[in-house]
Amino acid sequence: MASPLVKRLQLLLSVLSVLIVIALAALGWGYYQFHGSLPQLDGSRALAGLAAPVKIERDALGVPRVSGANRVDLARALGFLHAQDRFFQMDLLRRRAAGELAEIFGAAALPLDKSARLHGFRATAGKVVAALPADQRAMLDAYVAGVNAGLAALPKTPWEHLVLRAAPRAWAAEDTVLCVYAMWFDLQDSTGHFDLSQRALQVAYGVSGAAFFAPRGTAADAALDGSTFPASALPPLRLKAPDEKTTAALAPEWYEPALLPGSNSFAVDGAHSATGAAILANDMHLGLGVPHVWYRAELDWKDDAGAAHRVVGVTLPGTPSLVAGSNGDVAWGFTNSYADTVDVIIVETYADLQYRSPAGWKDFEERTETIKVKGEPDVALTTRWTEWGPVIAPADEGRYYVVRWNAHSPESANLELLRLETTRAADEAVALAHRVGMPNQNLVVADRAGRIAWTVTGKIPKRAGFDGRVPAMWGYGDRRWEGWLPESEVPVVANPADGFLWTANNRIVGGAAYAKLGDGGYDNGFRAGAIRDDLRELVTKKKAAPADLLAIQLDDRGRYLDRWHKLLLEVLTDDAVAQKKTRGQLRELAAGWNGHAAIESAGYRIIRMFRTKVAERTLAPFLDKPQRAYEQFRWGTMTEDAVWQLVTEKPARLLNPEHRSWESLLLAAADDVLDDAEKQGVALAKYTWGARNTLRMQHPFARFLPGWIARFVSMPAQQLPGDSQMPRVQSPTFGASERLVVSPGHEDEAIFEMPGGQSGHPLSPYFRAGHDAWAQGAPTPLLPGKAEHTLTLAPP
Repeated sequence: MASPLVKRLQLLLSVLSVLIVIALAALGWGYYQFHGSLPQLDGSRALAGLAAPVKIERDALGVPRVSGANRVDLARALGFLHAQDRFFQMDLLRRRAAGELAEIFGAAALPLDKSARLHGFRATAGKVVAALPADQRAMLDAYVAGVNAGLAALPKTPWEHLVLRAAPRAWAAEDTVLCVYAMWFDLQDSTGHFDLSQRALQVAYGVSGAAFFAPRGTAADAALDGSTFPASALPPLRLKAPDEKTTAALAPEWYEPALLPGSNSFAVDGAHSATGAAILANDMHLGLGVPHVWYRAELDWKDDAGAAHRVVGVTLPGTPSLVAGSNGDVAWGFTNSYADTVDVIIVETYADLQYRSPAGWKDFEERTETIKVKGEPDVALTTRWTEWGPVIAPADEGRYYVVRWNAHSPESANLELLRLETTRAADEAVALAHRVGMPNQNLVVADRAGRIAWTVTGKIPKRAGFDGRVPAMWGYGDRRWEGWLPESEVPVVANPADGFLWTANNRIVGGAAYAKLGDGGYDNGFRAGAIRDDLRELVTKKKAAPADLLAIQLDDRGRYLDRWHKLLLEVLTDDAVAQKKTRGQLRELAAGWNGHAAIESAGYRIIRMFRTKVAERTLAPFLDKPQRAYEQFRWGTMTEDAVWQLVTEKPARLLNPEHRSWESLLLAAADDVLDDAEKQGVALAKYTWGARNTLRMQHPFARFLPGWIARFVSMPAQQLPGDSQMPRVQSPTFGASERLVVSPGHEDEAIFEMPGGQSGHPLSPYFRAGHDAWAQGAPTPLLPGKAEHTLTLAPP
């Protein structure tokens, strides 16, 4: 007879067995559901609306070559592919722009939804769709039908929607436009932050102070036309005497430009290329997440005249056009232009019911929208609008700030980008760019005949009575937008004598052209200058090949730190080291820096942090006043020259009162680096750039999931070279969203790299395919390789 202990053990084993069976069954069911949302790769499938069969061949990286009878059929097939591989990403894009994230994520997404609803983009998207010409509407309708067919063809609900327990909603035509508006949010200033920051500086320190701390240009300017601005003089300010006590706190870590959307695009003309055609290089810098923003594709079709077309590059899931790439005759790429397309207007009010307009007092328009919130009651949001745009915040003395943004106008968005796919020359592409409705971008084009050109896409405001740099009153009619800048007045630079062009979010032109484009917060020019110098050195030595332009994209030299490197070594004198022995190792590691933002380099991280800490200590006493005028005020990238001028000229009247001398400030900044290493818990020799610059390219769910599952749905945590002020832009969550180098007509020699993979599904073989090549900077072909899977879509 079994003892009570044995019986209890038997019962425990029985319970454990049952629990294991239940757990295995649950895992099996989960895997079945999870695996069921993978797309179809082979065989055939009926797709209503096709005029003829479409063949989809995927290579080893999952890149599709899509071949069909006409471009409309390919739009339908591309929609099918996007839905099968990336529907969740598409859903997030449309919901981000429309302010509908809380419907699937709950109350945590309400603040973001409210900020988006302020702009009313779902209604505007409907107006854009209604105004499309017949050919673009036909393309869009085919794409939408393809998306919904691709979604319906998945055996199971997309895995993210399954996790969220949210049924995916069918795609609509306006959703495609919303995807474009989502990019507008990413690429432009929807809050008027730049204008409000400029005003805060003027309120705090006057016009001369604002010109010093936020100049229009810096010593690093690298405009295509060579234009510069004179250096600003020290402002007529005086801080408290050093012997007076103050509680001036350190500024937040000095501005991190890698978090700003930006890109590199440059070109070499045919006279300086090894192919005889021009060569384009483009790496668009965006936030890095999973699924990745771009979807690669090659599209092959014939037009009504029987002419064959092939385009290859990247598409944006949710939209039917090729965003950047080559059509065999013309290659094109983009960088964020930072042209000024946003103005903040100060409106006067009467009894808080009306606002002053040039036509007299007008009632505010109140718009009420309902935000659905998962698991909670709906939330009603009422926004106030004027004839210029929505109210974004109270100003002072009964006045409000209103934002005027070109994105609010339906005529600013369209599908004209589709026409770039069939342009045949650089000048034709430039003319088209001025009609393309998208967030305003620098367009760089290169053609088969060897020509290159730059211009800006989209609608650009034509201002009257002001330059748009700071908020202004429009109520009296003397300051206004007079429609859009005529296409003939949009600046163009074509076929420069040097044989190359470059853009890197810097100011591109000066003089009258600069005045027309305005200033939306240009980058300071360090990165652009590095690219310019690399190109100049290249074309004087040899005929450029695609690999040479890739090498420029991967240039991780920290030339912007050269002067800070020298300064740090001057600060760490023998006397300073004698006073604190750890400064000796700091000096040794800094002295051994090889000039690169390399992962193994402690020297780069030390010098970079020294620069940051000097800026924090230098700017600390100047931060409070502008933040009182505008709470979100932060220093911008153009402040670099101001900091350098202060620490080199060392004016006693502008010294942080926490320090007795500028020398003591600089030495304290060096000690801040030692303190930061100690805070990180690492020896100074292990205080490397790679330890700081480790990739966090994660799925949105990763933050809520257990560690191993979070890693399963994300990209590897790799240490990466590069930084913000050099061609190889890289931070843990931001960097090159692709690297493209192509010479039109020589696509078989073209290079392409992309983080992440084609598929958004972790069980897909294409989830991480190609990612390591991007991380390592290893060249891979632009054109899809040998077909490993073939799917035929056919009319029913």
